[in-house]
Amino acid sequence: MDLVLAVDLRKGKVVHGKSGNREQYLPLDWAHPQSTEPVRFVSALRPKFLYIADLDRIEGTGSHDTAIRSCAKLVKQCYVDRGIRTPIDYLTGKNIINVIGTETCGDDLNRYRGGVLSIDIRHGKVIPSGKRPVEVLVEADRLGFEGCIVLSLESVGTSRGIDPAATLQAMRSAYTGTLLYGGGVASPEDLQQLADAGFDGAIVATAVHRGSIPLSWVQEGCMC
Repeated sequence: MDLVLAVDLRKGKVVHGKSGNREQYLPLDWAHPQSTEPVRFVSALRPKFLYIADLDRIEGTGSHDTAIRSCAKLVKQCYVDRGIRTPIDYLTGKNIINVIGTETCGDDLNRYRGGVLSIDIRHGKVIPSGKRPVEVLVEADRLGFEGCIVLSLESVGTSRGIDPAATLQAMRSAYTGTLLYGGGVASPEDLQQLADAGFDGAIVATAVHRGSIPLSWVQEGCMC
């Protein structure tokens, strides 16, 4: 199972995301590197796989395209959520995999070809539609995405743990392609639970910065 390091960008800095309350995100100056400048941050941690959320572009206040392209060159794969609203918003560049988030992409998923669908969840429901995650996974299974991410926004940065095993298994059963999980992953035990449920990858950040999940695992891109 792949381990993907999450990096949130806001106003040119790497910030610490928590519970999706973006206006409260602060620079991640307590983690491993001395710099919160994106390229220096990623260079210092040396992850194999990277997930970048461009919070400014998601909110329509700016973008970090140049920094993202530079960061992507440092890793094997870089998943990028930049608030895609139409297919023309895809970002090109070496090692970049575009993330199409339900929060911003609109109701018609048929418009999109390629990339990874992020099923953005609050309080157990996909935003903004209010659908059940399993329902959207079944729909996505018929479309042309390269994979899906189950993203629990309210759990981001909390290390509160992950969904119950039965829920994870229902999600896995609903989608036959590559499936990743993000939000609240707190420990090697959580990673093992995701692996046992059949997930192909986990997106992690806070647990790595706090030492609950070894940085070396992110550098190798898997549990070691």
